[in-house]
Amino acid sequence: MTIAIYAGSFDPVTAGHLSVVRQAARLFSHVVVVVAVNPKKSTLLTAEERMALIREAVARHPNVSVTFTEGLIVELAREIGASVLLRGVRGATDAQFETELAQMNRALAPELSTLFLPAEAHLAEVSSSALKERLTRGEDVSAYCPPAVAAKLRERLSPSLRSHP
Repeated sequence: MTIAIYAGSFDPVTAGHLSVVRQAARLFSHVVVVVAVNPKKSTLLTAEERMALIREAVARHPNVSVTFTEGLIVELAREIGASVLLRGVRGATDAQFETELAQMNRALAPELSTLFLPAEAHLAEVSSSALKERLTRGEDVSAYCPPAVAAKLRERLSPSLRSHP
């Protein structure tokens, strides 16, 4: 059984993230989506909220589970017997950053492989930050995230956004 880890802050999870999860669910026996918690980083949603939103979005994939860690991803990978670290890429800028991260992880845990999976092309410009910005401007974000994510963002960002799609 091959276990893959897909880690990120997921603040919030986007359709691009879910595109990567769908691909990974077809490729691996088990995919663990990890909400990486950095106590020094400010997030809009709590770790519990992010995990709940991801669990709801991946519920149709029986081989996908969700957890969180405040530690190093490579340490969690060793603990659960994962052999692959998944990273989503949207374009050249992501690829550069993700390559540097993969090299750091390889230095820490040479037994782990990193696999880059691109999101679907029409989701290439969707980041968690861009999603929040679009929603704040009152734009329709339904193509970029699950309805529960949009609702949670509207609730958190501004009461005046609650009635928009």
